[in-house]
Amino acid sequence: MHTLALLATITVAPGPSAQERLQAALIEAAPGDTVRLAPGRFELTDGLSLDVARVTVRGAGRDATVLSFRNQKGAGEGLLVTSDDVVLRDFAVEDTKGDGIKSKGADRIVYHNLRVEWTGGPKETNGAYGIYPVSSTDVLVDRVLVRGASDAGIYVGQSKNIVVRQSVAERNVAGIEIENSFNADVHGNTARHNTGGILVFDLPNLPQMGGHTIRIYDNQVTDNDTPNFAAKGNIVASVPTGTGVMVMANRDVHVFRNVLENNGSANVMLIGYRQPYEDKAYDPTLRFVTVRDNRHGRAGFAPAFPGGRELAAALGGTLPPVFWDGTGQAIAVKDPVPTLSLNLPAPNTPLDRARPALADFSRAPVPADPPAVKLPASMEAAIR
Repeated sequence: MHTLALLATITVAPGPSAQERLQAALIEAAPGDTVRLAPGRFELTDGLSLDVARVTVRGAGRDATVLSFRNQKGAGEGLLVTSDDVVLRDFAVEDTKGDGIKSKGADRIVYHNLRVEWTGGPKETNGAYGIYPVSSTDVLVDRVLVRGASDAGIYVGQSKNIVVRQSVAERNVAGIEIENSFNADVHGNTARHNTGGILVFDLPNLPQMGGHTIRIYDNQVTDNDTPNFAAKGNIVASVPTGTGVMVMANRDVHVFRNVLENNGSANVMLIGYRQPYEDKAYDPTLRFVTVRDNRHGRAGFAPAFPGGRELAAALGGTLPPVFWDGTGQAIAVKDPVPTLSLNLPAPNTPLDRARPALADFSRAPVPADPPAVKLPASMEAAIR
C-alpha cells in the first residue's frame, strides 16, 4: 500500500535527455507523489502524458520553469492528463504544435499558477487551446496566464462544477470559453486584447449539451481588439473582433459586476446559434439570461459583424454597448446603458429581416443568481 510515509518527490532537471527523464517520471510516479520540475528551460521534442491519479506536477514558478515545445515533432498537445485528482502548478508551457495542456475525463483537476504561451504572437498556426479541460467533474483554473491560442486561451468544455478565477487571457481568439458545461463560476479574471473576451457557448452534436447555470462576474473585459486568427471553419472564426462577453444558446447565465470597455463590436453580445444543425435534442436559443450591474465604457465603435458598420452609421456612428439578436426567452438587461435588438424571430433568420430598435427591459424580472460553485476542499488545499 502506498502510504503517506512512502510518498515520493521525483525531481527532474532540464538538460540532456530531459524528454525521456520527464516522461519516465510521469509514468513511474505513484498515486500521491510529486513530480518536481527544477528551474530552467526544458527543450522537448514530443508531447508528455500523465495517467496516474493523485499526482502533483510542480515547477519553480511560471517564469522559472519552462517546458518549451518549439522543436516538437508531432502535432499533439504539450501535456495530456487522463487521470483524476491531478494538480498542475508553477510552470510554463511554450510553443506547442497543438494544445498547451489538455486534460480529458480528469475529475478534480487543478490548474494553478501556470503560463501557456505561443511566443511568436497571434498566428493561425498556433495551437488551438491553452488550458483545455474537457469531460470532467470539478475543475479549478486559478492564476493562469495564456497568450496566443488560435481558438481559446482558457477553455472548459462538456464539464460540470467549474471555477475559473484570477487568471489572464490575452491575444487569443477567445480569451476564456465555457462550452456545453454545467455550473460554472468565472470571476476575478482579466480578458484583454483577444478577439472576444469571455464566451459562453452551447453547440450541437456533442456528448454533453444543454449548457446552463453560469455566472460571469467581477471580471475585467477590456480592449478586445485582436483580429480573428482562427482557422476557417472553426466556430470561433465567426466571433467578431471587439466582442467583450458573448453568450450563445445557453440557459441560466448571469453576467454581472464586470468592467466592460473598449470592445469595438459590443461589450455584451447575446445571440442564438445561427448555423445549420440536425440534432433534434439541441436548443439553439438563449433562456433566462441576465445582464446587470456592469460598468460599461466605450463600445460599439468598430463593429466587425455583417452589417454592423452600416447599422452603426445609421445610429450616428456607434452601436450601443449591449447587442441582442432579439431571440430567446426571459432575457433581462438591467445595466444603465442601451441595448440594441435586431428583433429576429429565430436565431437562424436572415439578417435582412432584422428590425433594429432599442430594447425595453423595464418589465423584465431579474431571477435570483445561481448558487456559488463549491469544489471539494482537497482542491483548494492543494494550492495553499
